[in-house]
Amino acid sequence: MKTIAMLSAVSVLAATSVASAGLSYSSSFNWDDGGTVMGSYGANVTFANVADPVSGGSDRALQLTEAPLSGTPQGYVSWITGLEEGDTVDVSMWGLGDGSLTGKIRLWAHYTTSDISSYGGSASGPSDYSTSTTEWVELSNTWTFDSDGGNRTGLVIEARLYAYAGNEDPSGWVDDISVSVMSGSDDVNIMFPAVPAPGALALLGLAGLAGRKRRRN
Repeated sequence: MKTIAMLSAVSVLAATSVASAGLSYSSSFNWDDGGTVMGSYGANVTFANVADPVSGGSDRALQLTEAPLSGTPQGYVSWITGLEEGDTVDVSMWGLGDGSLTGKIRLWAHYTTSDISSYGGSASGPSDYSTSTTEWVELSNTWTFDSDGGNRTGLVIEARLYAYAGNEDPSGWVDDISVSVMSGSDDVNIMFPAVPAPGALALLGLAGLAGRKRRRN
């Protein structure tokens, strides 16, 4: 059985419009306002909200660090609920890390059957990884939701960390995740990590961060 570390989640209101194939929902998240993950798998992974290793300044990113090295630790960076059979979920996020000097990041997903701590099986993901420590690499995938006869109602988006003994830093970084859903349901909810209260942000030195992100190049 999976051991899952749980953190609080915040619901993000998705823009909804009527489309020929149903309802479309979309929302996005970056780590500029604090927060880390919604939950995790693996007792050997830690998460931190850090300055963007590439651009620095007020830009923030999520850092995953594996210690000791064991298994494939994961951070849950989004949870989509209210899905029905055949719904499509498009996700893109940016990963940093090359698997040589540092760890590397992979985009993956699994199903839920009730709350985010439930596990309804792997939803798999793309075969590519982040490949650089100096440039953000876009990772993306489209999932077609398999409800398993109505037993599954949610999809958790994972940032997976692959770190190795030869790495100088067993870390990888994630930023700027976007989720778009095409669904026949009017009950879809796209959720991202909770943003700390203002007092917690001040303690982290994050108060007064400037708005939304930007470009990747």
